[in-house]
Amino acid sequence: MVRSFRRGALAAAVVALSVSPLAACAAGNQAETLKVKPDNPAGSKGAIQVQNAFVLTDPSGPASITARLFNNGDSDQTLDSVSIGSGPSVQLSGANGTGAITVPAHDTVLVGGQGNPSGVVTGGQEQLQNGGFQNAVFTFSGTGQIPLKIQVMPAAAYFAPYGPGSLPTTAAPTPTGTATSTETPQAPGGTATPTGTATAAS
Repeated sequence: MVRSFRRGALAAAVVALSVSPLAACAAGNQAETLKVKPDNPAGSKGAIQVQNAFVLTDPSGPASITARLFNNGDSDQTLDSVSIGSGPSVQLSGANGTGAITVPAHDTVLVGGQGNPSGVVTGGQEQLQNGGFQNAVFTFSGTGQIPLKIQVMPAAAYFAPYGPGSLPTTAAPTPTGTATSTETPQAPGGTATPTGTATAAS
């Protein structure tokens, strides 16, 4: 009986050892789940890092770029230019459409989105295919060029708040002629005062 018990235990051990490698093989070091990596186009040089960079397209308007810029240095830097491939050009503007894009020392700036600096693609948009990748170069005043591959995505769903539709609009044009009034502007709750004075007949 002891021999029978030993043979049964040995058989169970052999089965366990044979199943274990099979289970490991099923996952393996090259398992597909281990190959999944988040889309995070990024590049860095010196004190500057560019992360989450994308080209966002919109069928009703121009494409734009979005990216998070980090400055880990002790001096402010400006984003001087962004080039995409060999064709599209990018027009950069500071927050609310004015000035340059400055990344303060030890700070971060988001390009794209309402009230943020913007980068509008002004030409060569026919080269931009949703889902494809473009070779981009971000050039900074102190660090120089940072090349990276960025993906082209439609400005929808998650990307909607950062796309062209969220950029500042151009202000309404000012009329070339101005109307003149014989009365001064009326203050709230007050009455208008004539600009001229009347003379009483004697």
